[in-house]
Amino acid sequence: MTQGRPTLSSTGPSSSDPASVLAETRRELARLPRLLEMLVGDLDEAIAHARPAPREWSPVEILCHLRDEETEDFGARFRTILDGGTEFAPIDPEAWVEARRYRDSALQDTLAELCARRAASLQLLASIVPERLSAAGDHRRLGSLSGLDLLVAWVAHDRLHLSQLAATLARLWADRWTPLKAEYAGPIPYSPPHSPPRTSP
Repeated sequence: MTQGRPTLSSTGPSSSDPASVLAETRRELARLPRLLEMLVGDLDEAIAHARPAPREWSPVEILCHLRDEETEDFGARFRTILDGGTEFAPIDPEAWVEARRYRDSALQDTLAELCARRAASLQLLASIVPERLSAAGDHRRLGSLSGLDLLVAWVAHDRLHLSQLAATLARLWADRWTPLKAEYAGPIPYSPPHSPPRTSP
């Protein structure tokens, strides 16, 4: 073990301390706009609207999902808890993709809207007294869902979709340069059917 480094449990430091959860969440949520700008800030619109596989989302659809989840899922449910509510309004993010025609959205407009909504979320979180985060609402699948639960899920949601976006961009890049062998890099998500496995270098 390296001397001088703190040893963290599997749940991280001060996992039960609302002030720590809030502070770390704010720091992590603030990363998203910068990361997205680096990943897709100058992405070609044609690539932004391309899907890596028929049933998967294009880059712009992923951004639209993040934009709407920001206010209609995490933001709305967090406010419900802060306002003393115990029931969350139903949402259907999967249906929004087609119903709201995500794929027709302009990438730069969507990115700007998402970043603006994230800035507003961070302002809200900056005004929160940590002790209020123990309040909870009822979730039909998970049961009691507290403000602390929503905070850690919010960051996890960012990371899940950053991973999805990176995988999508990797597949679109590889497909763009076919027949060049991008698979030399390793397994690329959303491989076409019957694509040959990569052999050892």
